[in-house]
Amino acid sequence: MPPEESSYPSDWLRLADRDLRRVEKLLDAGDPEAAAFFLQQASEKLLKAFLLANGWQLQRTHDLEVLLNAVLAHDASVEPFRAACQRITAYYLIERYPLISGIQLTLEEVRRSMDQVLPLLEQLRGKLAAS
Repeated sequence: MPPEESSYPSDWLRLADRDLRRVEKLLDAGDPEAAAFFLQQASEKLLKAFLLANGWQLQRTHDLEVLLNAVLAHDASVEPFRAACQRITAYYLIERYPLISGIQLTLEEVRRSMDQVLPLLEQLRGKLAAS
């Protein structure tokens, strides 16, 4: 029987922080694909932490846009982050599934995506700390 996933926002936040540290290390090591994957993971976990803190029933999804839509019910100010969430969701697929197109990520692209999503993550982190 698989282990049950935590519904505690603090558990998800702790893992999100760990994944963000991994992003930095992987960017420094010159591995944009792995850095992009952990950027997606950190974003997903922080969005889930916020949602769980607001009574959301945990769902298994890696789609940041789906999660962002759920966050919108609590905070309309996150809408400007939609494009970044769409792009970063694709990073999960690039790392996890063999793609015919052979997409090549660059360090600059991953850093740019990180710069675009970090304000969202910090905003949600601040709301979690205030609750």
